[in-house]
Amino acid sequence: MSTRAHWMRRANEALGELSTSPCPFSAFGTAVVNHTGTNGLGDLICLGVNENRQTGNPALHGEIAAIQNCTDILTDPQGRFRLTPLKALNAFADLTLYTNAESCPMCASAIRWAGFKEYVYGTSIDTLVRNGWGQIRISSHEVFQASSDLSSSTRLIGGVLASETNPFFLWQFNSSYPCPGGCSRSEATGRCRAIKRDEL
Repeated sequence: MSTRAHWMRRANEALGELSTSPCPFSAFGTAVVNHTGTNGLGDLICLGVNENRQTGNPALHGEIAAIQNCTDILTDPQGRFRLTPLKALNAFADLTLYTNAESCPMCASAIRWAGFKEYVYGTSIDTLVRNGWGQIRISSHEVFQASSDLSSSTRLIGGVLASETNPFFLWQFNSSYPCPGGCSRSEATGRCRAIKRDEL
């Protein structure tokens, strides 16, 4: 469990590293790790965060962004792996995807199509819905059951470190919940925004 907790925290940390704000509204972070043939905690391959608002691409959820980032890293001719596209596709079978919230059906399907060895999430879709997040209410478990015809199998592990991932999704629709560090709630809009230097 300590290994799982380490990488779930790393998925959370991706938000601070890849987001343009200390309080990104869609605080969905992902880390992809190789636990196969490695000693200790494993080998980080790539990170990803939800980039809808930065790019205008509605499909660029944290998991999709991470899969794209991993593909770029695995196939980079100057990088450490230098895999062909076919070998990169096959490499996902050795990797574990950690995401701080349960994947929507689009991302859960992408995880299954990629053939990840494992998929580990923190906050559940039910928790997101209870806290005001609009969701397509199809659980990852349902997607995995419906994908049994695929040649690969992916181990699904849910609820890892939910006590630490849940707070990333509690402030967006609840004006009484405190904003993340480095942010304050705007009196005009009621939304959390980054504190400017002149406000410190």
